[in-house]
Amino acid sequence: MPMQATTDTQQRILDSARELIFARSYADVGVADICEHAGVKKGSFYHFYPSKQALTLAVLDAQFIDIKEKLIDEAFSEDLPPLERLERFAELAYQFQKRINLETGHVLGCLFGNLANELSTQDEPISERIQQTFRKLQMLLSGVLQTAQQRGELAVEVDVVATAQAMLAYFEGVLLLAKNQNDPEVIRQLLPAMAQMRIKRS
Repeated sequence: MPMQATTDTQQRILDSARELIFARSYADVGVADICEHAGVKKGSFYHFYPSKQALTLAVLDAQFIDIKEKLIDEAFSEDLPPLERLERFAELAYQFQKRINLETGHVLGCLFGNLANELSTQDEPISERIQQTFRKLQMLLSGVLQTAQQRGELAVEVDVVATAQAMLAYFEGVLLLAKNQNDPEVIRQLLPAMAQMRIKRS
């Protein structure tokens, strides 16, 4: 098989799995579903991925790259004052989910959060990959708070690690509510409060 065709086939499998698992669930999507959606045979699937689990790990990696490019890199740019990064993060997260809603008719929430809820006690490799992603986000949030604190932009000293964890939990909770109500405006209404989960100098 030519190299380009090989690359295209693998990408179709990856994209199909991400779309189906994101829209439905891990348990509800089988290898046959992915192959049918991608227009490939099972032999091609197993040529690239030994299992659905292995493919899902690749899906999570691809999703993080996508979010990093479309959301994280812009929101957490060092060109922005630290606390404005949180506000930008909230706005871009809304835009990201709104775009998906316009394309699919549904708010799909966070793929990492969805799979964490579904598989945290069932699949250790996938659970660990999700935890790695959450740790990366917590570190970004901690960095913002640490910088704001060093610049005197917080009225009191805060536990930046615990506060970052609380912010991430709030972020995931808001996406879950928006998904449950199938309304991206829930994100616009609630998520900016994440940027206010700190004591700001008046």
